[in-house]
Amino acid sequence: MYMKIPHFIERERNGFYSTVRKRVDNYFTTKKISKHANAAMMFKTFLFLGGYFALYAVVMLAGFSLWANFGLAVAMGALAAMVGFNVSHDAIHGAYSSRKWVNDLISFSFNLVGASPYIWKISHNLVHHTYTNIPGHDEDIDVAPGLVRLSPADKLTYMQRFQHYYAFLLYGLASLSWVLRKDYKKFFQKNIGNYTHKHKPMDYVRLFAYKALYYFLFIAVPFMVLHVTFGQWLLAFVCMHLTQGLVIGLVFQLAHVVEGTAFPETNQDGDIEEAWAVHQMQTTANFGRKDWLSNFLCGGLNMQVEHHLFPTVCHIHYAAISDIVKETAIEFNVPYIENTSFWTALASHYRMLRKFGVEEWQTRHALQNA
Repeated sequence: MYMKIPHFIERERNGFYSTVRKRVDNYFTTKKISKHANAAMMFKTFLFLGGYFALYAVVMLAGFSLWANFGLAVAMGALAAMVGFNVSHDAIHGAYSSRKWVNDLISFSFNLVGASPYIWKISHNLVHHTYTNIPGHDEDIDVAPGLVRLSPADKLTYMQRFQHYYAFLLYGLASLSWVLRKDYKKFFQKNIGNYTHKHKPMDYVRLFAYKALYYFLFIAVPFMVLHVTFGQWLLAFVCMHLTQGLVIGLVFQLAHVVEGTAFPETNQDGDIEEAWAVHQMQTTANFGRKDWLSNFLCGGLNMQVEHHLFPTVCHIHYAAISDIVKETAIEFNVPYIENTSFWTALASHYRMLRKFGVEEWQTRHALQNA
């Protein structure tokens, strides 16, 4: 069913966005630094991408025992998520470099962890970043319809009473779905969110060619080199992706489905009665903003507030500009939602799973019996 493309009715509220943009721009101008990758970012690129390639080579060539290779496969899953966070994500947003060809080259790394940068650019850059947490429009909050309920607008089912127990296991399936199903589904469906896309012939070629490359590297090559049984390969492949999916799923959910974030619905005209930038502040949260480890591992995705306001700024700068954003938000009475650490954010997300699941079920049951 067609849904009207929502418009943000207010172009600006009290000058928040124009002010925070000027202040952030002034930071880069005053410091005389680029908004793109610096030496620290290049180090992270070589560390995570190089580490990913190195682990793959070790598994294929070092001749370790089956159990050692199994452990390395799990480590590869975690490292694949780090490549996505720290390398691919910036490039796909055009934040890695001011040169398009550099961003396109670095974006290719997304194919090597099993996902399509072309589809991600549509579903994430265009849809999610515009219609964040809007039910029916932001597909990122439709993780497993009928099983996981991540917004108050979703239909409540019997199974969702238990989602705070099993949701994290389903997050682990995200990467397998991405590699085997999700990209194809989104490529061939008529719309992604409200975005109608017309693929060029080369888009078909790239999708299938890059998927084939991934399948060759992670399905064909292991059988050719390691002489493993199908069951041994399958166990390692699935566990690698369960690790990758769990890491990816947790980091993304902790940015938008925690206490304090909003899930605005459109008005009777199908529009959002807010300015876009303020909407982002209402629907997005940070975690571990002052924690160097979270900043290092998550590629700035723990600072989604800054990322949603400035997606073309490389994440290596988010920590520096976050104080500017927070101070400006307080000044203009705009929400700045954050959890102090990964663990406090995880606990908050768990409470939201309970709220949208068992607690909502109990409330409705009590009202029916009143």
